[in-house]
Amino acid sequence: MKKVFFSILLTLFSATVFQTMAQADAAHGDSINNIRLEEVIISSTRAGTQTPVAYSNISSAEIKKQNAARNIPAILQTTPSLVSFTEDGLGVGNTYFRIRGTDATRINVTLNGMPLNNPESQEVFWVNLPDLSASLQNIQIQRGVGTSTNGSGAFGASISLQTAGARSGAYGEASTAVGSYGT
Repeated sequence: MKKVFFSILLTLFSATVFQTMAQADAAHGDSINNIRLEEVIISSTRAGTQTPVAYSNISSAEIKKQNAARNIPAILQTTPSLVSFTEDGLGVGNTYFRIRGTDATRINVTLNGMPLNNPESQEVFWVNLPDLSASLQNIQIQRGVGTSTNGSGAFGASISLQTAGARSGAYGEASTAVGSYGT
């Protein structure tokens, strides 16, 4: 009997509380306000012809010529002062590089101005970005200490990756590659 009485009392109390809350919400009106924010444009800072910084630019055509399903450091290997290597030796998988002897934890990497470096290790895990090079318009490598606009990790160099813009119409792309020694 006590259980039934307690259940009825709890139900009545809950109904009273919910009705009071509903009346309070109705008195204040809708609490969700839609706010339209202004457009934010994010752009990267890159070296120009008048900037006193040692830099190299790699165009989309050069990237496509070297891109045989390789990670970005393997493509950047043709630039001065950069050495890259992979655990498998094929340019895919875990890829590491150095610029002027500085390891990847001291090199700031940005994609369209947004940092790609891991907040904890300050390294970029290229294995998590498969075939990013197929989407790039150009790459700029600034060797040496970067400006403060490139972030805190720009002690050894800065790498700026710029993606290609959106295409207006539908398109397709196909590529083939041939290896040596019958592979």
